[in-house]
Amino acid sequence: MTVKKTLLLCAAALAFPLSVQAQDVLTLYTSQPNKDAQMTVDAFEAANPDIKVEWVRDGTTKLMTKLRAELSSGVVKPDVLLIADSVTMESMVSDGYLYSYMSPNRDQYEDSLYSEDGYYYGTKLITTGIVRHKKAPQHPTDWSDFVKPEYKNQVAMPSPLYSGAALIHLATLTDDESLGWNYYEQLHANQVMAQGGNGGVLKAVASGTKPYGVIVDFLAIREAAKGSPIEFIFPKTGVSMVTEPVAIMKEAKNKAAAKRFVDFLLSKKGQGLVLEQGYLPARSDIGVPEGFPKRTDIRLMPFDAAKTLRDNEANKARFSKIFEG
Repeated sequence: MTVKKTLLLCAAALAFPLSVQAQDVLTLYTSQPNKDAQMTVDAFEAANPDIKVEWVRDGTTKLMTKLRAELSSGVVKPDVLLIADSVTMESMVSDGYLYSYMSPNRDQYEDSLYSEDGYYYGTKLITTGIVRHKKAPQHPTDWSDFVKPEYKNQVAMPSPLYSGAALIHLATLTDDESLGWNYYEQLHANQVMAQGGNGGVLKAVASGTKPYGVIVDFLAIREAAKGSPIEFIFPKTGVSMVTEPVAIMKEAKNKAAAKRFVDFLLSKKGQGLVLEQGYLPARSDIGVPEGFPKRTDIRLMPFDAAKTLRDNEANKARFSKIFEG
């Protein structure tokens, strides 16, 4: 072996452990679908090569059960959370588990999309609107249409007792002065089927079992793009929304990396990734996925996550009383 080659090998041997030691580790708990979570992690690591992300993925309910069990044992494993809804984040704020971080990117977002105190930030909009089978005789344009006689026993919607998005949808509509709880009583009187989650509604409307439904946007729009005989309608009164917020744990071991993760998701690059994944970005200057109307044509209904957290159990009980007797 030549002297030059020996020196090169020694240099490589010295350089490799230094590069490993220089890479921070960030632990992420997320409820994103596996494919989306992998895309998010890959994009973040590509933009931040000095940080390696270790991530755990599950549905929000199971993930939070796991996290709360760990917290009750005094163990804090994740640095950041990226989960489905702001109501769950409010419960974490209420229990003192989140860290307040004022991201410099927050100025690019509507106030309603992040915690005023910096505890969490919405990263996308998953709205709930109307789905219609293309052969259905009626053309609904607003929520109030579903209580008309011509829609009797023709509408399917996810149950708020099963779907978190449906529970937020209920809280949003019952807080609206023009709808309120009277609207849900009228839906029941009009024999609206409230059962299961959004997937069941998609199946019912796509098959024609129910010509109309209440559903999250991307499910219907993606299936329509694949050729399913359905269309998604953004109601005139507006749509409810879940925002898939991101937050930093108060006891995060790597707050510096966690802040960079939050800033990345809120950046133009991070929001471009949301668009690439086929969702509506929370930031309004990024554009919309194929099949969506202009962002300015989408009306978001007001939503108070903290109030919804307080009202959740009462809302479930009242809905159950109306629909299940």
